[in-house]
Amino acid sequence: MARRHMAHLETGTVDQAPEVFRVPASHYTDPERWQLEIDRVFKRVPLVLAMGCEIKEPGDYKAIEAAGTPVLITRGTDGKARAFLNACRHRGTPLVAAGTSGSTRHFVCPYHAWTYDPQGQLVRITDNPRFGDVDKSCLGLRSLPTAERAGLVFVVLTPDAPLEIDAFLAGYDKVLEYFDFGNMHLIATNQVVGPNWKLAYDGYLDFYHLPILHKNSFGPQMSRDAFYDAWGPHQRVTGPEPRLLELKDKSDQEWDANLIAGGVWTIFPHVSYAGDPRGGMLSQLFPGPTPDRSITIQNHLVAKLPDEAGMKKALKNVEFLKHVVEDEDYFTGLQIQTVLETGEIPEVLFGRNESGGQRFHQWLDRLIDAADPGAALALFKDG
Repeated sequence: MARRHMAHLETGTVDQAPEVFRVPASHYTDPERWQLEIDRVFKRVPLVLAMGCEIKEPGDYKAIEAAGTPVLITRGTDGKARAFLNACRHRGTPLVAAGTSGSTRHFVCPYHAWTYDPQGQLVRITDNPRFGDVDKSCLGLRSLPTAERAGLVFVVLTPDAPLEIDAFLAGYDKVLEYFDFGNMHLIATNQVVGPNWKLAYDGYLDFYHLPILHKNSFGPQMSRDAFYDAWGPHQRVTGPEPRLLELKDKSDQEWDANLIAGGVWTIFPHVSYAGDPRGGMLSQLFPGPTPDRSITIQNHLVAKLPDEAGMKKALKNVEFLKHVVEDEDYFTGLQIQTVLETGEIPEVLFGRNESGGQRFHQWLDRLIDAADPGAALALFKDG
């Protein structure tokens, strides 16, 4: 990738799509389309719902709400990551509040104290003799398909759905392994409300706006040009980095890994990691309760915990990034959402220089069109 980017730098070129791509504006506003996206994308494909460093030890857990589904992710006593519907099998009460994490030997329902182990097995029914004769082995937590790759925990929100993680990742996990997310440290988490989830996500693949929209923050030092690398639907986007040319006459072993591995690494359909092996911000973007809103969880990671002064600086950067996304990106996105809701603009455009956005919407359209789950899986197998 670095060599390809060097060639672009030397020739003054950028990646370009064959033509301008048009997306109907209704794709950002139509409730039926939005529901199809929930059903055929967010309920079918593996989603990154946790980082390995969040559930590092046996008994560790994390609760999250993803596209309206409450999920409980655990590390079992056998060291395996598992995900369950966060709901007691008695009455459906969530065992743990969404947005919380910790470590425990048992999960106790706050309604009637039914108790489960980290493997999801029901181990105690309160007043079992009085409750009646039921088979506890059939009343474990409802399991969700789960896989752990590159220090990331992928979960399918539909129980018993197939999970073909290797086909889905298309080799991307071999690159992501370099970041060692399982051993990073989570130092802060924020939540930001934005426009329609696609409108919000478009920005993560778009460098065209950086020096313009972000002129009062970090924009003046940024280029509007972008280089894209793709693995199936997953993409890395980075801007021109003149320092790469300094590596040209050096052996690969002398190259600065942090320099060549930076950028924005996106995991379809909802995650971006902006950073390098030293740390960065991993954003999890989900559809909100209505088509015109989304929810983004910002996770701030470091490979090595800093000292007190370093932590103070890192947390200051956390607040800066929240400001950039909330007050610049999503503020603008919410204004665009209002305009699109009028129905007066028939389509939005993605230029030839915005091939990352084009690829994202093309993959999304293909999955929406695949009514049969088997056909959707075939898309990933075929690349």
